[in-house]
Amino acid sequence: MKANINQLPNEGLMRILELTRKLSAPFNLPTMLAEILQAGLDIMKADSGSVWLHNENRDVLEMHLPEVHPMITVKTGEGLVGECLATNKVINVRDCYTDPRFNPDVDKRTGYKTESILSIPLIGFEQNLVGVLQMLNKSGGPFDDIDELLALSLAAQSAVALQRAQMTETLIAKERLDEEIELAREIQFATLPGEMPVVPGYDFGSGFIPAEYTGGDLFDLVTLGDEVFILMGDATGHGFGPALSATQMHAMLRVAFRVGASLDQAYIHVNNQLNQDLPDNKFLTAFVGFLNWQTHIVRYHSGGQGPLLHFCAENLECSFHPPTSFPVGILDIDAVDAPTEIKLAHGDIFAVISDGVYEYHNKEGEQFGEDRVAQIFKECTGSSMDELKNRLLDAVFAFGEGAEQLDDITIVLVHRK
Repeated sequence: MKANINQLPNEGLMRILELTRKLSAPFNLPTMLAEILQAGLDIMKADSGSVWLHNENRDVLEMHLPEVHPMITVKTGEGLVGECLATNKVINVRDCYTDPRFNPDVDKRTGYKTESILSIPLIGFEQNLVGVLQMLNKSGGPFDDIDELLALSLAAQSAVALQRAQMTETLIAKERLDEEIELAREIQFATLPGEMPVVPGYDFGSGFIPAEYTGGDLFDLVTLGDEVFILMGDATGHGFGPALSATQMHAMLRVAFRVGASLDQAYIHVNNQLNQDLPDNKFLTAFVGFLNWQTHIVRYHSGGQGPLLHFCAENLECSFHPPTSFPVGILDIDAVDAPTEIKLAHGDIFAVISDGVYEYHNKEGEQFGEDRVAQIFKECTGSSMDELKNRLLDAVFAFGEGAEQLDDITIVLVHRK
């Protein structure tokens, strides 16, 4: 005959009540697991036990025992513990080694000899599967009907508390991740120039809008000696990984030029170092160049970064120049061709614009394209570079009509007045 609640011993009920009061306090998850396990051992006079938590993403049960490394996992539906979770039913086995569902691997790992097992599903709020509580080797014989009823009462209180603790830890982890993401964003933006170079006869402009919280694009505009260093890079993808790659290239180039490396030397060495550091399927496109404000010549190497725009003030026409080489970090190189040069006349603009602008799609899948970029430059003759940048961005987003931004947007503008 099955036991009823009136047959439950007061000692066991008081211990469950004591645990309920304890679990109402703000425990962390490991402490809460230890409290639940100890209460189970006390109430059911078990020699040993374990708490298994359901990993919903992997659909496995994970045994939480600090002395067992690595963590033991069981697929839902496998073995006694997996079947307990899958069926949401108590499983009471008096002689586990005669039950084909019993998996002796845990005994082999721990050196423990299991005889009887009581498995109790932990079902939380809204019938969510939290895990399984297992009690092993009751003192004085196998587990009985009263033990099962006590275990169910214990499990009901424990499951909701565990569910609350898991939700709290998830929230804390999310808040911590948000803080780390914000820090990563601050670090990335701190590497970008805070002010535009001040050079006689020139106006500069720039813009950077990542597709995610951090981006795989980067740029630089900084005075080095009697020249302005111009950089734009675009790592494959967007987010944290590409942002790290882009920042790595940025830092290496800055150091190289500050210690006196030539444009050719810096480009070769940074390319080769990135080829060693990056995974085989990763690379960067990069424009690396200098503006000499006395000769008004921009000389550069452009590994996969293009098109490069030259607006000619004399005829109000835009010419688009292709990259000078393949992307950075794909192959080692021993030498490069001489840098490409573009001379800027009065009123001319040189622009390095990422493919996040040219390839921005509207809802019909049409790209913004080179012609629309050129039209903006023609319409903004006489504007400052900051005004031109804002006009270009406004036009891109208006064209998109609310379509999702799929790639980082970066703009670098150099205007000879």
